[in-house]
Amino acid sequence: MKKSLFAILALMMVFVTACGGNQAADSSAQGNEPAATEASADAVTIKIGHVEPENRSTHRALLEFKKNVEEKSNGSLVIEIYPNGALGGDVQLTESTAMGTLDVALPSTSVLTTYSDEFGILDMPYLFKNSESAFTALDGELGQQLNAKLEGNGLINLGYAYNGIRSTTTNTGAIERPADLQGVKMRVMESPIFIDFYKTLGANPTPISFTELYTGLQQGTVDAQENPPSLTYANKFYEVQKFLTVDEHIHNFLPFLMNQTKFDGLTSEQQELLRTEVKAFVENQRQMELADNDAAIEKLKTEGNLTTNVLSDEQKQAFKDALKPMYDKYREQFGAELFDLAESFNQ
Repeated sequence: MKKSLFAILALMMVFVTACGGNQAADSSAQGNEPAATEASADAVTIKIGHVEPENRSTHRALLEFKKNVEEKSNGSLVIEIYPNGALGGDVQLTESTAMGTLDVALPSTSVLTTYSDEFGILDMPYLFKNSESAFTALDGELGQQLNAKLEGNGLINLGYAYNGIRSTTTNTGAIERPADLQGVKMRVMESPIFIDFYKTLGANPTPISFTELYTGLQQGTVDAQENPPSLTYANKFYEVQKFLTVDEHIHNFLPFLMNQTKFDGLTSEQQELLRTEVKAFVENQRQMELADNDAAIEKLKTEGNLTTNVLSDEQKQAFKDALKPMYDKYREQFGAELFDLAESFNQ
């Protein structure tokens, strides 16, 4: 029933977008200018939708991907990019891609739990030691195992872009140990794993829409929030927060999902080109996001005037130790083998 409702909503979203009166209609604003190489009469158009703003690493790297694909395909492939949720949110974009009304989506991996609960492991706090461990895992056996869960659902994943490292801002004080979260009203996404995360540490997790988060912090509905620093800075949460704790509790990823039928309909040369260029896009975007993250932390300290502390590896381990009851629960749900595989990359 959930999938059917998502599918209907996605179809309506794409129909409305196609009829105009939508931000996506202004293709020049989305980086959809004609390619330098003139497209052939039988060129294949690939439409990509995502929810990130144009100044984020995802969109900037996609513009380079577009340029490279169109030039290297000699115009036989044309890329159109629709940012800012112009074609819907993560759920709608994913369903549209599965149905073939959209060609490519880059949603959060969290929405893929609709297809397999095991994607939820990527939302587990302190699962990976650092970004390099996370990259190696998603590019390797863990990513391959998760990708296989999409088979038969109309989707193929060509790579994992990086949505950044989530860290915490508060009005209640620095977060240096698990006890510091006791009683803190923490805004969370509507995700059982995120809710369990903060309940286990004694906080009061409060689901609030991202679009309402600034007001919620301003009015005291919640005391704290957690997001990649680049997103925290871009949305000016520093105006209504006092402390930044760089705890790097979750590494978020954005799979490059393509409609399976669309991909299968390409020539073998076009398929190989896409695989090669998606790999290059992922590597480029990850480096952009890491640089953006470091720059945002400095801006939050200086421009945002947030009191900032960075957790050591020992402090992070203390949080993971405190989360053992949560880990026990999800080890049983997802399987110990999957956790062992993920954690094997923490070398």
